[in-house]
Amino acid sequence: MASPSPIPTGITKDQAFNMAQTEMEYRVELFNKLAQTCFVKCVDKRYKEADLNMGENSCVDRCVSKYWQVNGMVGQLLSVGKPPQ
Repeated sequence: MASPSPIPTGITKDQAFNMAQTEMEYRVELFNKLAQTCFVKCVDKRYKEADLNMGENSCVDRCVSKYWQVNGMVGQLLSVGKPPQ
């Protein structure tokens, strides 16, 4: 019995590869922006310790959570074609 193809019908392997590559580039860019944004916002510029202190750790946790939440909201709005308000 043949296994079903993971590529949707009507899409060539090259198109599927290009879509996967674009998605990976998007995810890498998203992660880099998230890391940079939360680092600048939360980490003290004068590195006093090798590890994050409790305040920095808490700030990073909240920052990442909010970043993902907003990213999800924007994604939902874009998927239904509504402009953000």
